[in-house]
Amino acid sequence: MELRDLEEYLHRQIPLSAAMQVAVRSAAPDSVVLAAPLEPNINHKHTAFGGSVSALGILAAWSLVHLRLTAENLRGEIVIQSNSMDYDRPIAGAFTAVSALADVEAWPGFIRMLTRRKRARIAVRSELIYRGEVAGCLTGRFVAFLEDDGT
Repeated sequence: MELRDLEEYLHRQIPLSAAMQVAVRSAAPDSVVLAAPLEPNINHKHTAFGGSVSALGILAAWSLVHLRLTAENLRGEIVIQSNSMDYDRPIAGAFTAVSALADVEAWPGFIRMLTRRKRARIAVRSELIYRGEVAGCLTGRFVAFLEDDGT
């Protein structure tokens, strides 16, 4: 999937990403990097709103699962089941989220479970980066459901 295609998909399917002005910086099987400017995500302290920071982390993590499933030719739904977010320092400008599987070794088991039971869970982490430093970290647990093919 091309970067522009993923960005358009996010903006169309998750309108909040368009309102946040999320841009896809890179998308690979091991990581997705999304960026957002401060202006549409600003709070009353002139720093990034915590909800926007968390949302960017979730979007990057969700996108990674989406791209990996697409690469496996698996069509389904992906939802977040739970997450935790640590805010380590204020973000006073444009920021990025860099996602990666929490445990790369878990992917094959995730795929086996998904194809066998039509549902599986996987943990993904996103580091929130501001001025080249980690400003926060999100860990999310995502559930994928395969579409029923009617058989």
